[in-house]
Parts: sequence; C-alpha cells; structure tokens
Amino acid sequence: MTKNATWISTADRLPADGQRVLCWLPSNTIHLPGRIGTEERNAVIMKFAHEHFIKNPTKTGYTGSPHFWLGEGGSNKFFSDVTHWMALPEEP
Repeated sequence: MTKNATWISTADRLPADGQRVLCWLPSNTIHLPGRIGTEERNAVIMKFAHEHFIKNPTKTGYTGSPHFWLGEGGSNKFFSDVTHWMALPEEP
C-alpha cells in the first residue's frame, strides 16, 4: 500500500459498486480450518455490493442496510460489520 493510504469510514464514503477493497472489521473472529481455536482477523479483502438486498431481496425478513460486503470463501459480512475500508494498491 502507498505511504499515504488511509482508512475511510463507511459513514463518510462508500466504495464503488463491485469494487474490491481492504475492509476493517473490529471484531472478526474466525475459526481456523483444521485447528482448534479461533483468531482475530480484522483486515479482510471484500467486494462492496451497493444495494445488494434491493437487487436480491431476502426472504429472511432482514431489514438492515441495503448494502452488503461479499467476501472470499465464507467471509461475507453485513454492512454494519465493516467500519472502515481502503482501496487496494495498484498491481505491480
């Protein structure tokens, strides 16, 4: 990442729809595959899905934010879970 990369609050600005970004999750406890125990992984790469629940209505009765964070593997997160994000660096 560049020297001047800074975290952007989700309250201030959101990424573009479909943009992959580095997200900050204050309490992101994951279970370690093949191991006993958990680990905190607060920085995770995810793709922002603008108005995901408007475009893909849920039958669960979810009434939170219309936005969603699509993770890689099983790391999808509801919008309120992510507090900050930053753009990924350019490829080499």
